[in-house]
Amino acid sequence: MSTEIKAPVFPESVAEGTVATWHKQPGEACSRDELIVDIETDKVVLEVVAPADGVIEEIVKGEGDTVESGEVIGKFKEGAAGESKPAESKKEEAPAAEAPKAEAAASGDAILSPAARKLAEENNIDPNAIKGTGKDGRVTKEDVQNHVENKSSGGAAAPQPAAQMPEVNVAAGERPEKRVPMTRLRASIAKRLVNAQQSAAMLTTFNEVNMAPIMELRKQYKESFEKRHGIKLGFMSFFTKAATEALKRFPAVNASIDGNDMVYHGYQDIGVAVSTDRGLVVPVLRDSDAMGLADIEKKIVEYGTKAKEGKLGIEEMTGGTFTITNGGIFGSLISTPILNPPQTAILGMHKIQERPMAVNGKVEILPMMYLALSYDHRMIDGKEAVQFLVAIKEMLEDPARILLDV
Repeated sequence: MSTEIKAPVFPESVAEGTVATWHKQPGEACSRDELIVDIETDKVVLEVVAPADGVIEEIVKGEGDTVESGEVIGKFKEGAAGESKPAESKKEEAPAAEAPKAEAAASGDAILSPAARKLAEENNIDPNAIKGTGKDGRVTKEDVQNHVENKSSGGAAAPQPAAQMPEVNVAAGERPEKRVPMTRLRASIAKRLVNAQQSAAMLTTFNEVNMAPIMELRKQYKESFEKRHGIKLGFMSFFTKAATEALKRFPAVNASIDGNDMVYHGYQDIGVAVSTDRGLVVPVLRDSDAMGLADIEKKIVEYGTKAKEGKLGIEEMTGGTFTITNGGIFGSLISTPILNPPQTAILGMHKIQERPMAVNGKVEILPMMYLALSYDHRMIDGKEAVQFLVAIKEMLEDPARILLDV
């Protein structure tokens, strides 16, 4: 029996999506609940699975095509995997037909998933040099990552330029270019960032924090914390708790603007910016006030894993009241983060760097971090913004303040 394969029903905030990858082709057998196609929206990648055992009969919407909520994207024929045996027997009868398929795979289009292809292009890696471990020899993102790591640690970097030469085969004096359409997520990010700068009276205030107390605390309780909770103690949980306490004292920083109304939130839902191959996503820690340090660390690791696999749900990335972004993991010393609408403020963490500081009339070398708070001046006065950032600084430099709420 033939049935229709439909795109998932999108949330109200998502108008349409794009077919990212067909994991199965017409004639290929698949099992019930096996992944057959990915649909990319401007927020997440949605997976469509096989409704039963059978074969893909027809692909209506190819990779790159735009689809609407619930639209038919293909046809599926229920039945045992035997439906695909004729196709398999044809392969056995005509082994020569495998040659064109191998050539197609060599181009990288047929065997690379979008994430793997992007990573390979960024690292100038020939897809043919990577052994695929995915279905039907498909090269996965993990395969590319392992190839990059092995290359960097194997000391065989010298021959690499020679391997790259065939990819840039142009005459002297020519300047090659490559035009790649924006993904939906990247286009959505671009739109939101431009809108944030155009619609908000954005301003940034800076301060610096001595990270020695937090680093000493981590060093002292690192092993016992991990042994008890099964998770490493990081910096983000301290920043999240400090921000949560500061948001209670300065409600305007935890508010949003809706038209001519100012909406004050009586709860703290803190978004944590996570960088992925597809772009920046901001999953939300719900009710951070009720979370302990271990709960925060576990949730951040969970979100990070989901983000890299493209499995974050839309509900996990909506409704935040405040955002924290950490450019320090990439080496950023100082920056001005852009607001995440409709929120009115965002905190930027940066690289920890040892610097000479004047302490009680003496020069000491301390691990310092610059903090940046970007805020909407329509909602938050400069005095509140500065006091909010100072409150975070004081709590981080004396972590007992977080527990005592002083």
